Amino acid sequence: MSRLPACAGRLAACLVDTCLVAAVLLVALAVDARAERPGTFDYYVLSLSWSPSYCARAGRNADPTQCRAAKPFRFIVHGLWPQYENGYPDFCEVSEPRDPADATIRKTLDIMPSRGLVRHQWRKHGSCSGLAPDAYFALARRAFSKIRIPAAFATTESGGRVAPDAVETAFRLANPGLRDNAMAVMCKQGRLSEVRICLTRDLEFRSCRSVDRRGCRQGQIHVPAPGR
Repeated sequence: MSRLPACAGRLAACLVDTCLVAAVLLVALAVDARAERPGTFDYYVLSLSWSPSYCARAGRNADPTQCRAAKPFRFIVHGLWPQYENGYPDFCEVSEPRDPADATIRKTLDIMPSRGLVRHQWRKHGSCSGLAPDAYFALARRAFSKIRIPAAFATTESGGRVAPDAVETAFRLANPGLRDNAMAVMCKQGRLSEVRICLTRDLEFRSCRSVDRRGCRQGQIHVPAPGR
């Protein structure tokens, strides 16, 4: 009879462990279910890519539409990405075609000058927006038009080196209401690669610490010149 309390204790412990595992599984399933629902997200990240850095990094493999243009591109739209407060959805299941219509792609090439990039952005991110392709890329255009590119980047014909914090400051000063904790300057291989700006679903500036803390930590980065 003295063994019964010990057995009961082990049984109770097993039941607790089983309940904990079940709870974890339910949370995981809830997250998965949320990720599968297009249009269910918290905010957008507008990613602006410094085109000369991509062209320099890609070299002979660079997209000619973007890197052999008669008028060199500077900041372009890399993407408009639906985000959760932590993490993001991608490659959502939608009833829309796998690729945007050719007419939609052509209309987008002035701000996103690569057919492959347009297709990839729709598949990975646009599919989770809850919008049709035309509406999604129209929203990306609206977001891009909202941002004033600092004069140093909009008109420069030469490259140079700069601190990531200086890039943030230039964007903040050019865009009233945009704060340091609402954007991140990204770098790759020692070059300026992107500026990511966080926007509400209504395209207003908003803070996003999860994005901000992933910004470039290098002291100085290279900004390649357009057309070089």
